[in-house]
Amino acid sequence: MTSVPTDSEQVERANTALYEAVERGDTTAMDRLWLDDPEVEVSCVHPGWPVLRGRSEVLRSFALIMASTEYIQFFLTDVEVAVAGDTALVTCTENILSGGPAESEGELGPLVGQLVVATNVFRRSGDEWRIWSHHGSPVLASEEEEEPEEGESPGPSAA
Repeated sequence: MTSVPTDSEQVERANTALYEAVERGDTTAMDRLWLDDPEVEVSCVHPGWPVLRGRSEVLRSFALIMASTEYIQFFLTDVEVAVAGDTALVTCTENILSGGPAESEGELGPLVGQLVVATNVFRRSGDEWRIWSHHGSPVLASEEEEEPEEGESPGPSAA
């Protein structure tokens, strides 16, 4: 006997579907995933971009990203789902692996890793969960603490 997925499980699947659509460059899937309600404006913030408002603007941005990215893969970690009625919030870390610019035509460039923390807001539309808003912020890499030179104290003592 199969059990009916909970709202949290359905939202997590919809969240995963967003990233899979970007990985495949699937604009048709992306169109289906975003909320399409004339009463509600969707929004998106890609890392380093201004706020994009409106379904066509958001979908155009994803189409542009997918068309200009030769390779991208997301490994989602720290996924947390919260559901309140017909609204759901997903927070996660996007561990992104993508192809950098190639040195020669026809070659895949070097792979580049990046961390982004994301908040995805979903709204129930009929019996499906649709993306209402996406916000991604880069995680700044911290510089490794410098090792003290020989003979130097490692810092203030706790005594």
